Amino acid sequence: MGEHAIPQCFQHLMAKKLLFLLTLLEILLCGQSKFMVYNTSQGIVPGKLNVHLVAHTHDDVGWLKTVDQYYVGSNNSIQGACVQNVLDSMVHALLADKNRKFIYVEMAFFKRWWRDQSEAVQDVVKKLVSSGQLEFINGAMAMHDEAVTHYIDMIDQTALGHQFLKEEFGVTPRIGWQIDPFGHSAVQAYLLGAEVGFDSFFFGRIDYQDRAKRKKEKSLEVIWQGSKSLGPSAQIFAGAFPENYEPPSGFYFEVNDASPIVQDNMQLFDYNVQDRVNDFVAAALLQANITRTNHIMWTMGTDFKYQYAHTWFRQLDKLIHYVNMDGRVNALYSTPSIYTDAKYATNESWPIKTDDFFPYADRANGYWTGYFTSRPAIKRYVRLMSGYYLAARQLEFFRGRVNSGPNTDSLADALAIAQHHDAVTGTEKQHVANDYSKRLSIGYKEAEELVSSSLACLVESPLLTRCQNPVTKFQQCPLLNISYCPASEVDLVQGKNLVIVVYNSLGWRRNEVIRIPVIEANVRVHDSNGIEIESQLLPQAEKYVDLRNYYVKAYLGQTPPKAPKYWLAFTVSVPPLGFSTYTVSTAKRTGSTRSSVDIYKSSEKSKFDVGQGNLKLTFSMDQEKCTNYVNIRNLVEEQVELSYLYYSGYNGTNQKDPQNSGAYIFRPNGTHPINHEKKVPLTVLHGPVLDEVHQQINPWIYQITRLYKGKEHVEVEFIVGPIPIEDGIGKEVATRISTTMETNNTFYTDSNGRDFIKRIRDYRTDWDLEVNQPAAGNYYPINLGIYTEDNKTEFSVLVDRAIGGSSLQDGQIELMVHRRLLLDDSRGVDEALNETDCVGDDCRGLTVQGKFYYRIDPLGEGAKWRRTFGQEIYSPLLLAFAEKDDKDDWMNSRVLTFSGIDSSYALPDNIAIITLQVCVFSLKGFPYPQLYLLWGLTRRWT
Repeated sequence: MGEHAIPQCFQHLMAKKLLFLLTLLEILLCGQSKFMVYNTSQGIVPGKLNVHLVAHTHDDVGWLKTVDQYYVGSNNSIQGACVQNVLDSMVHALLADKNRKFIYVEMAFFKRWWRDQSEAVQDVVKKLVSSGQLEFINGAMAMHDEAVTHYIDMIDQTALGHQFLKEEFGVTPRIGWQIDPFGHSAVQAYLLGAEVGFDSFFFGRIDYQDRAKRKKEKSLEVIWQGSKSLGPSAQIFAGAFPENYEPPSGFYFEVNDASPIVQDNMQLFDYNVQDRVNDFVAAALLQANITRTNHIMWTMGTDFKYQYAHTWFRQLDKLIHYVNMDGRVNALYSTPSIYTDAKYATNESWPIKTDDFFPYADRANGYWTGYFTSRPAIKRYVRLMSGYYLAARQLEFFRGRVNSGPNTDSLADALAIAQHHDAVTGTEKQHVANDYSKRLSIGYKEAEELVSSSLACLVESPLLTRCQNPVTKFQQCPLLNISYCPASEVDLVQGKNLVIVVYNSLGWRRNEVIRIPVIEANVRVHDSNGIEIESQLLPQAEKYVDLRNYYVKAYLGQTPPKAPKYWLAFTVSVPPLGFSTYTVSTAKRTGSTRSSVDIYKSSEKSKFDVGQGNLKLTFSMDQEKCTNYVNIRNLVEEQVELSYLYYSGYNGTNQKDPQNSGAYIFRPNGTHPINHEKKVPLTVLHGPVLDEVHQQINPWIYQITRLYKGKEHVEVEFIVGPIPIEDGIGKEVATRISTTMETNNTFYTDSNGRDFIKRIRDYRTDWDLEVNQPAAGNYYPINLGIYTEDNKTEFSVLVDRAIGGSSLQDGQIELMVHRRLLLDDSRGVDEALNETDCVGDDCRGLTVQGKFYYRIDPLGEGAKWRRTFGQEIYSPLLLAFAEKDDKDDWMNSRVLTFSGIDSSYALPDNIAIITLQVCVFSLKGFPYPQLYLLWGLTRRWT
C-alpha cells in the first residue's frame, strides 16, 4: 500500500474477524431470519483506507433517444431508459435510510421532473437537499462537451442550471463533474471550474497512454492550472477516474445486471457475504495502489441507472455494513463534495497539470477526433443561434422583459441542451440530431418575434416605456446563406423602398460589408443620414440557385420563387450595442455599380490580381491552387496554396483490428488529393466594395475567395457535397492551406474560443507519445482558429463553426470540413454518419456551406485580429427588413440610429460583452439587469 496508513487497520484484524463470525453465528442460532437493520452510518475513519461510495446516474440529454424520450421512457426498442423512474425511485430510496446519499447532475431532466411534482413531494426533496442526502453536482442544464463548444455557450448553459438551483433550493453546486465528454479542455478547468467557484473537478476520459502513466505515478489526481495568464487563481483540484465513471467490475446492481448480489440470508442457498466482502476489499486495495492518500472514490452507477433505485441501495447498504464489520477497509456513503473535503484535509501535495487533455484515444487506432467535425451543419446552426441569442437578449433588455409575449427562454433551453456531449458533437442518432435542430428552430422563431418587436419599439420611440404595440413590422432572413430572403426580394415599384436595420451586439463600432439578394439592378442605397453610399451588384452564381431551390423546399416544404439575379453589397457602419438604418430604393439614373466579370480558362497562361486596398492576391492560371499574398502596409509577402483532399474512412470489417472510422473516430485509410476541374473556367468579379474569385474545384466542391475593400484578410467560402459514396467508401474531406513558412512542427489551436494552446506534432507534454495515427493523433478541436508561426511571420486561420484541424506539415494548416461515412465506429451510437436530405423522393447526401478566413501578419501582430475579428464572426450583424413608401416619412418619424452605450464611449477591442439581459429571478420583487464583461488580451494567448 506504499504511503497509505492501511497497516494500522490490521492491528485488530483478528478481533474484527471474531466479531464478524460471532454475528453470523447469532443469525444461525436465531433459527428463522428476522428483519435486518444494516449499519450505514459510518463516516470517515482516520488511518484506514476510506472507500467513498458515490451513488449516481449519468443521464445523457439526448443520444440514442431524444431528451423527452429519455425522460418519459418511450422508444425503449432503442434503449431501455426512463429518467422519470430514476428520480421517482431515488426519492423513496433516500427516505428509507437517512444515511443514504445520491448525486444528480443534469438539470434539463431535473427541471422537467420538478415541474411534474406536487408541493408535498417538492417539500420532501427540499429537505433531502438540505440534509445533504441529495446533492446537485455540476448543476448545468447538460454535461456539455468540451471540444466543440464555445465558452459563451458553456457559461450560458451552466448559468441556466445554477439559476434554477438557486431559485428553487438556495444552493450552488461545489463540484465540477464532466465524466463522459471525450477529452477535457483548459477552459473547462479554469473558467467553468476554478472561476465558477468549484472546489474540485472530476472527469472520466483521458488518453489510454496518459492514463497508464498516471496510474504508475499516482497522478490521476492533480492540481490543474488551465490558464497560464491567470496564474494560481486558475488552479483547481481535478481527478480522472482509474478506468471510467462506472463501478469496479462485479459491482453493478441494476435490475438484470450480472454482478453477484450480497446474499446474506443463511436460510437460503448461495450465501456469499465473505466472498463479496473479499471482492470489495481486493478492488479497493487495487485502486488505493494508484491513488494518493487513504481516500478513494467509487462511482456507483452509470448511464441511466437507478431506475429502480432500491436494487442499488439494498446492495450498497449490505456492502457498507459487512465491509465495516470485516474491518480491513472503511466503506461509507459519500459524495464528491465529501470526498474533496477529505482530500483537502490530508494536506497532500499534488502534481501540476497545465494545458488540456486533447486529443483523446481509448486505444491505439481509436482517436476520438472525428467528432470535431461530425455533422458540420448542426455545428454551424448551433453557433449561429448562439450569436443570435446573445443579440436577442440585449434587445430584450433594452425593451424590457414583458410578462406575456415572446421571449428568449425557449432558445436558451434549446441551446443549453444542444451543448450536450452527444449533441453539438454530432455523435447522436439521426432522429436525435433532427430533434435538436427542431428545438433550435422553435426557439429561434420565438426569439425572432422578440427581436422584431424590440427593434420596432426602438425605432418608434426612444422612450421604451411608451412602447406597447409597435406598428413597424420587421422581417428577418435565417436562410440568407443560401440566397433566400423574401424580405429583400421585393419589387421596388415606384415609391416603395426597402428599409434595413442593422444591429451590432458588440461593444465597439463595426464597419462591415453586408450582402442581400435583390431582383432589380437599378437600385441605390442611402445611410441613416440620407446620404447615398457606394454599393455593388454581384451576379448570382448558379451554385447558389441550386442550393436555394433544393434546400428551401427541404426546410420549408415550398418551392421558392425564381431566384434573384443579384447580390447587393455595401458597407455599413454600426455603433456599439446599437443599430443603423439603411434604405434601398430604385435608382432613377445611376445606382449600384455592377461588378465587372472576367472569365479565365485553365488553358490560358495569364495572371490577375484581386484586392483594392493594402492586401492583394495574385492568381496564376497555370497554377490554380497557388496565389501570391502581398500586404503592402506591413510588407508581408507569401506564396499560399489552397487545396482539397479526402481521407478514405477505414473499414475494419474482417480485419485484425476492426476499428472503423465513424461519428466519433477518425481513422483514415489513405489520403487522396482532389484535383481541380480543368474544364470549368474561373470567374472573377471586381467592384468598388469587394472582389470575388469563383472556382469549381470538382463536381461537388465549389469555392469563392473574397477580398473586401479596406480589410486585410481573405475570406474563403466553400460548398462541399454531396460527397459521393457510389464506390462504397466513406470520405472525410479537408482543405489545406500551405505556405513556405518553417514552423518547426509547432502550431496553436484555441480552447473553446478563448486561450490558444501550443501544439507540437507527434508530441505530448505529459508522456512519451507512441505514434499510431499520424493524422488522427495530431488533430485538435478548433472553435475560433488555428495559427502557426516562424521567426518572421504568423499565419492565422479563423473558422465559422467548431471544426477539426491540424498542421501535419510545416507551414501548412489543415481543416476537416465535411464527413460522410458508411460504417459505425462501435462507440454505442450504432449508426453510420451518413447524413441525407430529401425533397420527395429526391434524397441526397448533405451539402455543407461554410467559411474560413486567413491572414498573415508580422510575428507578434496577429493576436489582435484573431481576437476582434473572431468575436465578430461569433456575433454577426443582425439584419431586419421592412418596407416603406413615399407617404411614410421614415427619416423624420423613426429613430434611425441607436446605441446602448453613450455616444462618447465604446469598449476597447479586447473587451467583449458576454451577457446583457434581464434576469428572470427577482431582487425584492423587481427584476434586475446583469451585465457580464469578459476581459481578453490583445496579445498571443498560450
